[in-house]
Amino acid sequence: MRSWVQPMRLKAVYQRIVDKFLHLAAAASLVVLVRLGPEELISLLRELPPVHLFFAGFLPAAVFILYLMLRPCTVYLTDYACFHSSFNRPLACIPMASFIEHNNESPSINERSVRFISRLLARSGLGEETCLPAAHNYIPAQEYCTLDNARSEFELVVFSAIDDLFAKTGVAPDAISILVVNCSLFCPTPSLVDVIINRYKLRSDIRSMHLSGMGCSAGLISVGLARNLLQVAPRGSHALVVSTETITPNYYVGNERPMLLPNCLFRVGGAAALLSMSPVNARFRLKHVLRTHTGAANDSSYRCVFQEEDDEGNVGINLSKDLMIIAGKSLEANITRIGPLVLQVSEQLLFALCLIARKVFRARFKPYIPDFAMAFKHFCIHAGGRAVIDELQKSLRLSDEQVEASRMTLHRFGNTSSSSLWYELAYIEAKGRMRKGDCVWMIGFGSGFKCNSAAWECIEPATNADGPWATSIHRYPVDIPDVLKH
Repeated sequence: MRSWVQPMRLKAVYQRIVDKFLHLAAAASLVVLVRLGPEELISLLRELPPVHLFFAGFLPAAVFILYLMLRPCTVYLTDYACFHSSFNRPLACIPMASFIEHNNESPSINERSVRFISRLLARSGLGEETCLPAAHNYIPAQEYCTLDNARSEFELVVFSAIDDLFAKTGVAPDAISILVVNCSLFCPTPSLVDVIINRYKLRSDIRSMHLSGMGCSAGLISVGLARNLLQVAPRGSHALVVSTETITPNYYVGNERPMLLPNCLFRVGGAAALLSMSPVNARFRLKHVLRTHTGAANDSSYRCVFQEEDDEGNVGINLSKDLMIIAGKSLEANITRIGPLVLQVSEQLLFALCLIARKVFRARFKPYIPDFAMAFKHFCIHAGGRAVIDELQKSLRLSDEQVEASRMTLHRFGNTSSSSLWYELAYIEAKGRMRKGDCVWMIGFGSGFKCNSAAWECIEPATNADGPWATSIHRYPVDIPDVLKH
């Protein structure tokens, strides 16, 4: 215990020294101004030339007015809603034993792959209530992974979430002026935004975008895009952001292990969020959205999540064995950008000194990871898999409680891609842990390779546990062993 208690004490002493120094500097400046008195200040000002006085008064005022004119307007989250299986029954919960038996009966999956799937699921962190689309329950599944079934899955998930969101907020569909949808692997014609516009009879002048191929981090990209569009939209505009992944047409039927991973981890899910420039009835304030892309640095980052054909022509998503290493480097790059915006001065100094030592003096020691618990009360880490959560918990030095929302979301719903962050936020609120003024850090990873993050500040916590956790929150958290025994 002494090995880590002593550094923690030293760090606490350091933070107190920095805080005291800043307080003393501010107090000293105030004392100097007070001791001068009004007569001394006036005499000092009279000694200055008129031109200097003019610029001393005009320039700060001009800069302040320019800042007020050019600063981005605040964007608020009015509310959000997540799809869950209780909305409709075509999606049944799939126990692990049923999933393994289904693959065992599949003519294209060999016995060696079935054993691999069984071992993977035992360590995956998924529970017995995750949902797969109806088409994946048939044998052979690929014959039912049709375009019509894919559209049916999208409509079931997205329409259910949007209906719930409109019911919660009371906002009429014709009040939506911006629509952003992200779904990486399903991109039909007409586009998915056209499907939503047609269903809800949205405005003819709506600004609509469909983001595809962005991976699991696309939800925060959509939030950032909606925020930017709201900056130039008329006052009172609303933006609807929809995040989902339609997995019906993306069932891999080969035997390449890296390409079997998505079959085991991805499950049905989706979320809808309503953003606005108005704080009226808003529940969260969007503070920051930051994106980092490492695909230009090297090809391994670009290809670590790659859709391709195997040797037999079966299409699937190939997850590289270096995925965790690449995700760690992407997180470090994202931390470098978000740190100065949210951290205390003492943490920023430590981080800057460590960065300088590593870059300039080429010192061989691990990078300093700031204590983000000082800036954020809650953490929503993309529930991409048990290994992803473990790696981020280790990298950010988070406690088990701080990653509880991510682990429980993975257990209850599986990897729902870009929408998993909203399930995690719903978990925190369903547990009654959210308080007014609490800050939330959302972290998402996606193909390319990207690490995106968003910082939110709570304005009004949820008044009840309604939502995707309504029927199961009383059973969580649950203990998740390293290996499950079937």
